Amino acid sequence: MGGRPVERPQEGTNLNGLRRKLMSLPSVPVLTVTDVTVRAGPLTILDHVSFRVPRGITFAIVGPNGGGKSTLLKVLLDRIAYTGRVEWDGPVRVGYVPQKLVDTDIPLSVEELLSLKCRGDYAACLSMVGLDQRILKKTIGTLSGGEIQRVLIGWATVDRPDVLLFDEPTSNVDIGSEDAILQAVKSVQVETGATVLLVTHNLHELHHYADRVLVLQRRVRFEGTVAELLSNPDRVSETFGIPPGEIPPFGIGSRR
Repeated sequence: MGGRPVERPQEGTNLNGLRRKLMSLPSVPVLTVTDVTVRAGPLTILDHVSFRVPRGITFAIVGPNGGGKSTLLKVLLDRIAYTGRVEWDGPVRVGYVPQKLVDTDIPLSVEELLSLKCRGDYAACLSMVGLDQRILKKTIGTLSGGEIQRVLIGWATVDRPDVLLFDEPTSNVDIGSEDAILQAVKSVQVETGATVLLVTHNLHELHHYADRVLVLQRRVRFEGTVAELLSNPDRVSETFGIPPGEIPPFGIGSRR
């Protein structure tokens, strides 16, 4: 991967100000995807998908089930065959947070799980996602779904990635944990300056936590700001399957 080296914010940097500055530089995307196509036999899963992701934002990927969202993440992680181009700006370190652990009965403590990736300040990583360091000694099987998901976010940040990929991070958590998890994602972004790609099916998540959005249904159906998408009730209805009369109002200043 070529390009300029990634610059990390120095201690004391105003990260919110840095994030706004980075968002104002769309000509320098952290990721450029060009004409990506994925086929499985006669089935086309992704069809000439192209988009760019500015550095330092939360970029949401939404669309119907089977629209290719998770397949796109596999492409970005280079875990599936595709045609087209995926270009990262510089030697970018990518972290990935799956929907859930396949096996939550693994006989490991949180600290042991984190140590499998690399050495680091585990307490600081967990603090970013709202977990006390005492959880380090607990075994994975004793944690709630929401705690496990936040541990996974902490795990993904141990090596200080430049980009974080989230595949529907709230889809398998206990009721009441969704906002805590998304606040954890936002906290990590602010603290580290990372770019976040967030696959979601949730209109609330999109409205409160994303900056730009890609609507994917095999092809790119829309790409732009969240405000641009939400200003079009017909497109919102088509994307999320919500009858136009049931789409909630999005008041100015209600974003978090």
